[in-house]
Amino acid sequence: MPSLTVDDLQRSVDFFSALGFEVEDRWEDAGVLLGVMLRAGGIGLGLSQDDGKKGRDRQKGVGMRLYIEADDDIDAVAARGKSAGLVLTREPHDTEWGTRAFEVTEPSGFLLTIASPASRGK
Repeated sequence: MPSLTVDDLQRSVDFFSALGFEVEDRWEDAGVLLGVMLRAGGIGLGLSQDDGKKGRDRQKGVGMRLYIEADDDIDAVAARGKSAGLVLTREPHDTEWGTRAFEVTEPSGFLLTIASPASRGK
């Protein structure tokens, strides 16, 4: 299961919630949220708060793309994200390898491709 260290954990939780993820587990220390486990269908994802020890200004997600295959209709997932205020980096489209996908950038800079087979995405 992938795990991302993010700049603003609550903002990232809200971002992934807009894409249909739900908080499955969370951990705190002295009332401060440190991390969560998210789930959407069969997809699990961990998020943890950057503790700043390496500098909060460091860029995250450079050169990495997280590819998530969704069980839900891709156009519906994209529309749900947009209605929650997310800005898509690339609108839903059919790919040359037979999937339907859209792209969005997580608040800390991680690029996500959300995809499902084209036959389920239309």
